[in-house]
Amino acid sequence: MLWARNFLLDYKLSKPPVWGWSSHPLLDGGRLICLVGGTNSAVVAFHKDTGKELWSALTTTEIGYAPPVIYTIHGRRQLIIWHTDAVSGLEPETGKLLWSQPYPIGSQPQRPEVTIAMPRLDGDLLFLTSFYQGSLMLQLTPDGPKVAWNRHATGEEMNEGLHTVLGTPFLKAGFIYGVCGFGELRCLDAKTGERKWETYSATGGKKAFFGNTFITAHEARAFLWNDQGELILAKLEPEGYQELSRAKLLDPLEKTRGRIVTWCHPAYANRCAYVHNGKELICVSLAANPA
Repeated sequence: MLWARNFLLDYKLSKPPVWGWSSHPLLDGGRLICLVGGTNSAVVAFHKDTGKELWSALTTTEIGYAPPVIYTIHGRRQLIIWHTDAVSGLEPETGKLLWSQPYPIGSQPQRPEVTIAMPRLDGDLLFLTSFYQGSLMLQLTPDGPKVAWNRHATGEEMNEGLHTVLGTPFLKAGFIYGVCGFGELRCLDAKTGERKWETYSATGGKKAFFGNTFITAHEARAFLWNDQGELILAKLEPEGYQELSRAKLLDPLEKTRGRIVTWCHPAYANRCAYVHNGKELICVSLAANPA
């Protein structure tokens, strides 16, 4: 071991997050940026070689689970931190606060909150989505953020926007593709948040509490790994969902929310998919002509 930090002890936290420290650290040059928690330490940058604290910033009740991400916006690198009370832009080198937008808007966070999906950027538009709070689209101007739209519904009929639980949506050519809280794979117009279409085809064929598929865009297609252990290759376009192929790779094993699922995120490398169900890890070739 080269170094170690204990977030609970080092930052005098009363308790860990409900579902643990789930957001991955972000390596940026010599900085290892982590969501920690506490007063003025919601996000902390450590020296990657020594573990020494370089800077700390932000205070929040819960840090949530959405990973930190760095985008270049209006020619300036910004560290985007989405915790349970707000989304903020910071200077990655110093932790200096550049802007902050409270979210949820006009109401209190649900506790414990489930901010999970990574914020997505398209031009100067920043998109957030969570199960309880729905969707928020910010326009990031040189003078600060402006709310472009905010769509939020309550109850099981989540007909407004996108109420994502686990998987991060992606934005392409002015449209948003992601999974809503009951397994609806949806396409939204990024300008307005209006829905173009929805389907359950990628998440088991029917409505399901926290039904999920992890979407990974690749060129003109997307790989979808759903919670039933199926890997799907599909085209996601404003005109609709077009499935190209499907393969059952693993059996789901985890019993939760009245179903048997696998919520393990896939990895892709070397023309292969690496998937697991909490017990078994397999590697599957994606090459047209495997060596």
